[in-house]
Amino acid sequence: MNNTIMFRNMTVDDLDEVMEVEVNSFTIPWSREAFFNELTKNQFAEYLIVEVDQRIVGYCGVWLIIDEAHITNIALLPEYRGMKLGEALMAKVMGLARELGALRMTLEVRVSNVRAQNLYRKFGFEEGAIRKQYYTDNMEDAIVMWVNL
Repeated sequence: MNNTIMFRNMTVDDLDEVMEVEVNSFTIPWSREAFFNELTKNQFAEYLIVEVDQRIVGYCGVWLIIDEAHITNIALLPEYRGMKLGEALMAKVMGLARELGALRMTLEVRVSNVRAQNLYRKFGFEEGAIRKQYYTDNMEDAIVMWVNL
C-alpha cells in the first residue's frame, strides 16, 4: 500500500465523511447529532480518524474517565478492512489513552464478531463478562473485554 496514511483528532468538519463510515459499518448507526454532541459537549470523549490519501476511511472513539478508557466505537469503510488500518488505529487510541492517564481500557464486542475479537486479543484484551441482549438491532449478546494499559 503506497498510500498516505494519517491519524488525527476528529473535528466537526469531518462529520460528513465520518457518517459515511458509520452508515456503512453498523446496522443501527449513530446519528450525526450524536457525533456532534460527542465532539462539542462530552468532556470525556476523544475521537481519532484515519485518513488514506486525505479521505476519512475510519475512526475510533474513546471516553476517558479518571483512569479508565472505554472504546465507544471503532469502524472502517468496508473496502479498507483487512489492511491493518484497524490495528494501527487501535494502537493510536491505546497510546492516546495511556498519555491521558488511563490505566485500563474496556470495550464491548458482538459475540459473533470474531474478527474484531481477534484484533482486540492481539492487544491483550481479555474477556471479562457477557452483556445479555446488548445490541438492540438483533438482541445479540456483547462480550465485555478489558486490558491493562
